[in-house]
Amino acid sequence: MAGHTDNHIIIERPIELVWDVTNDVESWPRLFSEYASAEILQRRGPTIRFRLTMHPDTDGNVYSWVSERTPDPVTRTVRAHRVEPGWFKYMHLFWEYEEVPGVSGGATRMRWVQDFEMRPDAPLDDARMTERLNANTAIQMQRIKHLLERADFRTEIGI
Repeated sequence: MAGHTDNHIIIERPIELVWDVTNDVESWPRLFSEYASAEILQRRGPTIRFRLTMHPDTDGNVYSWVSERTPDPVTRTVRAHRVEPGWFKYMHLFWEYEEVPGVSGGATRMRWVQDFEMRPDAPLDDARMTERLNANTAIQMQRIKHLLERADFRTEIGI
């Protein structure tokens, strides 16, 4: 059995802005509450290889991994995967952005899909990781929505 999540949120900001801000990997430690750092390791055309490091968990464990993501500004989609999967056998991510019509000032539907499988020796199985990812995705999406919908969001996240 493999894990799968599919979550979305409406952000009342124009699609170009949501796209630009959420695809600026270097700003992710300010945009996402879970990341302590994001280090760009390599750029090849539109593909970015980077290392994410999380804040320590309640037991003091710090998790870090390398991922690659390739944004497609024409289709407003991003395909990504973990290069260093850690507890995952694999982790594939898909981000999709759609303009929401009829909202004054613009609005964007931002969707994240995660497909993965946990290693047999991982502390969580696929079902438990699905629950964890769904819960955390809701938190992170809500944070991004809150930050971007603020008038002073550029100052808050340092862009």
